[in-house]
Amino acid sequence: MQNIQNQILTPSLETETATLGGGCFWCVEAVYQDLRGVLKVESGYTGGPSENPTYKEVCSGFSGHAEVIQITFDPSIISFQELLRVFFTVHDPTTLNRQGNDVGSQYRSVIYFHSKAQEIAAKTIIQEAQEAWDDPIVTELSAAQKFYKAEVYHQNYYKDNPNQGYCSFIIAPKVRKFREKFREKLKNAN
Repeated sequence: MQNIQNQILTPSLETETATLGGGCFWCVEAVYQDLRGVLKVESGYTGGPSENPTYKEVCSGFSGHAEVIQITFDPSIISFQELLRVFFTVHDPTTLNRQGNDVGSQYRSVIYFHSKAQEIAAKTIIQEAQEAWDDPIVTELSAAQKFYKAEVYHQNYYKDNPNQGYCSFIIAPKVRKFREKFREKLKNAN
């Protein structure tokens, strides 16, 4: 039994990338950092035509970019499908260009796929997730584009600023809900 457990928890040499937008990247980043099999989460921007967008440009809503997270994960520990099941639980995929008080195309619900397999998996999980929502899912599904890492102060934002107002009142409840629902998938789960 110990040998099987070690196989499951030992990272493989292969990794995959997932790029997801579900509103403010601080919220989404905070959730995925806790998942077993997730090796790295970076906040950033993608989906617009301009190169090297800044936070100010993206927040204007005119750059065309979305706030996203880019996840490096070990598919032998957590699958792309599992990442998407979390995604459809931690944000509202039925509101177009909006998550709570965050409004604009930069906050759109979007899955940027990195392979044909990811595209097919995303379509399947969107159909599966629709059963949990009364309103139609409006999550955009697009091929991955160039990812621009956000400014340093956006990385690990929730972990570095847990007492900041937005973190306390908006992110913390989402993280608590996520930890309760996905307890068995957390890095520190026993």
